[in-house]
Amino acid sequence: MHVMAREFWTDERLDDLTKHMDEGFREVRADLREQRERIDKVMVKQERMDAKFDAVMRALQIGFTFIGVLLAALLGLVGTQL
Repeated sequence: MHVMAREFWTDERLDDLTKHMDEGFREVRADLREQRERIDKVMVKQERMDAKFDAVMRALQIGFTFIGVLLAALLGLVGTQL
C-alpha cells in the first residue's frame, strides 16, 4: 500500500506534531537524567573501590619493605657469624 505525502499541514496537525515531539523530548531528557544518575552512582562506587585498592597496595608495600629489612638484618647476622 502506497501512502501519499501530505502537501499541506493544518495548524491543528502541526500542533499535534509539536505536542508529540515535546512529549518525546521530555521522555528522552528523563531517560538521560536517569542514566546520569546511574553513572554517578557507579563513579562513587569506583572511587571507593580505588581508595580500598590504594590502601591494600600501601599495606603490601609496607609489609614487603618490613620483610626485606628483616631478611637483610638476618643475612647480616648470619654473615657476621661465618
